[in-house]
Amino acid sequence: MKKKKRSPLPLLPAGVTVVDTHCHLEMAAYQPDREEVLQASAKAGVTRVITIGIDLETSRQALELADRHGDVFATVGVHPHNVADISGADYESLRSLAAYPKVVAYGEIGLDYVKCYAPKEQQREHFQRQIELGRELNLPLIIHDRGAHDETMAALTAAAPFPAGGVMHCFSGNIHLAEQVMELGFHISIPGVVTFNKAEELHEVAARVPLSTLLLETDGPFLAPEPWRGKRNMPAYILYTADKIARLRNLSLEEVARQTTENAEKLFRLPARTPR
Repeated sequence: MKKKKRSPLPLLPAGVTVVDTHCHLEMAAYQPDREEVLQASAKAGVTRVITIGIDLETSRQALELADRHGDVFATVGVHPHNVADISGADYESLRSLAAYPKVVAYGEIGLDYVKCYAPKEQQREHFQRQIELGRELNLPLIIHDRGAHDETMAALTAAAPFPAGGVMHCFSGNIHLAEQVMELGFHISIPGVVTFNKAEELHEVAARVPLSTLLLETDGPFLAPEPWRGKRNMPAYILYTADKIARLRNLSLEEVARQTTENAEKLFRLPARTPR
């Protein structure tokens, strides 16, 4: 059987860069070749990566990676899968970690009613506590919402406003949910799922919401876009996502790259970077 040929990585114009706003570089999937992955991404124009804490230990690891790499930034927080064992001491440790300059957001936090690795009641309790901590720290919030749109939005609406803003990570809702998210002043982050043929609701969101609200993410090592679906995702692959959004909006790849990079710089207060 003839092997299917994969489409090449889209090329950015010289001087144009992209930010991967959500990756899990500290995970074991990157352990064998993390340096090579980052080098390949930078060569492709994905010059800054935000690596995401999902519990206290990975928050520490994310910050350690950010300390070692000038173009890697970190977040701290506890994912809804991991809140069952969170303690008061953990909250104090997260608060301390968040004080480091390379921590640019609080999260990912939220609700996941699909897998329910932690009881829903505990998810709700710690979602509220972490919303409050993130607001107190004046950090943007990174929200995980899977199978819990109504309760997620209710919790966020009750806690509004959010002076530091936030982002609905790996957006999985329809255009009506996107409008609610934008009313909170949050950004909408588009993952590689947008490249899937059957992701029609996400296609509509990516095509219709203001470009000024969009961010790009891989959620690596998960959710690799076409043509790498089912394989390990990497920051460089975010260019497939950007290219799909450009085609949905009848824009150039450069326009999408420049605007989403500007959005990321503003939301996460990233330092200016010399063009490649």
